[in-house]
Amino acid sequence: MEVILPNLMMSISGIRGVIGDGLTPQLIVNFTQAFGTYLGGGKIVVGRDSRVTGPMVKHAVMAGLISTGCDVVDIGVCPTPTVQMAVMNLKARGGIAITASHNPIEWNALKLLDSSGMFLDEVQGNNVIKAVNEAKFRNVAWDQIGKSEIYEQAIDDHIKAILKLNLVNPDQIAKRKYKVVVDCVNGAGGTILPALLQQLGCEAIFINGEPTGLFSHKPEPLAENLTELCEVVKAEKADIGFAVDPDVDRLAIISEQGKPFGEEYTLTAAVNYVLSKKDGPIVVNASVSQAVDDLAVKFNTRVYRTKVGEIYVAQKMKEVKAAIGGEGNGGVILPELHLGRDAPLAIALILMQLAESGTKASELHLSLPQYFQAKNRIELKELDVSSVLDGLLKKYQTEKTDTIDGIKILWPDRWVHIRPSNTEPIIRVYSEAKTMEEAEALGFQLIQDVKQLLKSK
Repeated sequence: MEVILPNLMMSISGIRGVIGDGLTPQLIVNFTQAFGTYLGGGKIVVGRDSRVTGPMVKHAVMAGLISTGCDVVDIGVCPTPTVQMAVMNLKARGGIAITASHNPIEWNALKLLDSSGMFLDEVQGNNVIKAVNEAKFRNVAWDQIGKSEIYEQAIDDHIKAILKLNLVNPDQIAKRKYKVVVDCVNGAGGTILPALLQQLGCEAIFINGEPTGLFSHKPEPLAENLTELCEVVKAEKADIGFAVDPDVDRLAIISEQGKPFGEEYTLTAAVNYVLSKKDGPIVVNASVSQAVDDLAVKFNTRVYRTKVGEIYVAQKMKEVKAAIGGEGNGGVILPELHLGRDAPLAIALILMQLAESGTKASELHLSLPQYFQAKNRIELKELDVSSVLDGLLKKYQTEKTDTIDGIKILWPDRWVHIRPSNTEPIIRVYSEAKTMEEAEALGFQLIQDVKQLLKSK
């Protein structure tokens, strides 16, 4: 079940919208009352990114939860993966991460977590949405309302858990004395990355490091938004640059030459390192680069693909006991830490790979299978998505196709994936090939196919 309005979206993973124009305090209270009613009370962890609307949203969240008899543990401004880990560590009934991730500054959102620290699945999420729609909330008596407490150790707990991983050797990284530049886009990264990099023995230079929530540039960690970071990496003669999104679950990498790896290569690099140390399958979504499949061949393992969305990847990882997984937007999931995308973890894994191999960041990038992706979009408007997808299936019936999430058409060295967005009223068209020109041509061809199908209706 999913509701999409211009300034408000409600789905199984939570609710997001524009503050004051869609996402109101009343709606936030109702939504969290529904979540508290669904959980039936118990301990709920609440954390938020640095958005300026965060305090207002947090107070509405706490009011809704406490009114249903839930006890709130407030862990303050922190990354979303820190909230996920705190739910596990504190043995909570669930959690709420208050963040609109990479959406513009006027947006905010609630991401709902179950007792394992994972996002809600479809059954759980639909139960919460049903409770919202029916407005049947568990309003407890005065002597049964919940309590609230502040827990200040969640970020330290997160860092300690990363440093204790068998895959991470802090001393080995520290010996390299890496000079690292980090762009936190004034998000929650500033609450965890200075301490993490200090404990890894790195000389860290931060730009946009204060968690003010006043984003210094577009918050999505894409190459076009990271020009300042690229320039500072070169000017400082740094070994590597990192950029995170406001809630610190996505990571982008910049080489010592000031060149972005590309968002697909965060996961690819992490997979390359983890599979060199442990056996097990890989789980990724349907849009992730074929580079991961090439690495699976190299390490004699298997790739499982899911629908786009962290919960689908995490569920499959749990099912098949994956060694590693994630999404191609810079999201890395390591199951022995927790089943969620985690940028601080990804930083530690990338630095370990550099420290162990003795290579430069640019050399690491070039050592990985090389592919190029083009990403396009088609505005939905009154578009009948199912008829378009059916038409494409018929047109490409002689080719290899995958319909786990929209339609993916595959050839030996290239593919194109067309699917409706989970977060916007658009169709996404992702294409990949050995050169950017080929990838762009493939995407253009699919868009023309869609237009032709619409003309024939």
